[in-house]
Amino acid sequence: MQKRKEEIVGDLIRLYLRKEGLETPYNEYRMKASWGQVMGEMIMRYTGDIYFRGQTMFVEIKSPVLKNELSMTRKSIVQRLNHHINVQLITDIQFY
Repeated sequence: MQKRKEEIVGDLIRLYLRKEGLETPYNEYRMKASWGQVMGEMIMRYTGDIYFRGQTMFVEIKSPVLKNELSMTRKSIVQRLNHHINVQLITDIQFY
């Protein structure tokens, strides 16, 4: 019986967020927070600002060499980030 109540509460929270237009901002927050977990501590040290425009995530990388390396694996990074938060939030990532 306990599990059923938890599922209902989770559904109600998701429904409320969607109704109030907060689902996307909440998922963007979750994705920003998960960047360090998905990419690792070393990359996090070189990461600056992160923001979203549409379905594109923009990440400031302070090392030109690292920026180039990450750019070559953009599709893989997008998949890993979406999978980590279990939502298809972004379709592209740009490093600047």
